[in-house]
Amino acid sequence: MVSKVIKVSKLAHLVKTLKKKKKKIVFTNGCFDLIHPGHIKLLSSAKKQGEVLILGLNSDSSIRKIKGEKRPILKEKERIEILSAITYIDYIVVFKEETPFKLVKIIKPDVLVKGGDWEEKDIVGADLVKKQGGKIVRIRLKKGYSTTTLIEKIKKIYEK
Repeated sequence: MVSKVIKVSKLAHLVKTLKKKKKKIVFTNGCFDLIHPGHIKLLSSAKKQGEVLILGLNSDSSIRKIKGEKRPILKEKERIEILSAITYIDYIVVFKEETPFKLVKIIKPDVLVKGGDWEEKDIVGADLVKKQGGKIVRIRLKKGYSTTTLIEKIKKIYEK
């Protein structure tokens, strides 16, 4: 399987090339720890917003800082392997920081996508994207799906 990973150091060149070709760039980000139907809905909806979807993926160390020492469930390499198989995603860039602000600054996407559980004012990089003429899109969540909910469900099943 072909990996869709691009290093942060190569990102500016990629973006410059895509913008020269007048491609509409969409960016979203997240941990994508245990892939579920909610993730697929978000990614398919994000892809419909433009021509090239770049996904910012939190590194393992980034997830531990945000979610605690027991996470991620799936390691970075495993998450990359799964995400690389999802056709909606064109490129994956791993970031070690707690937020993708640096990536948003480099990419300057035409569209910044997050789940509907995020208020626009809390979306990292939203101001920057809007200032340069881009738009923010919040995708309604698929009810009943979250990684935390999945983990809780699994715990309940195996506690018995």
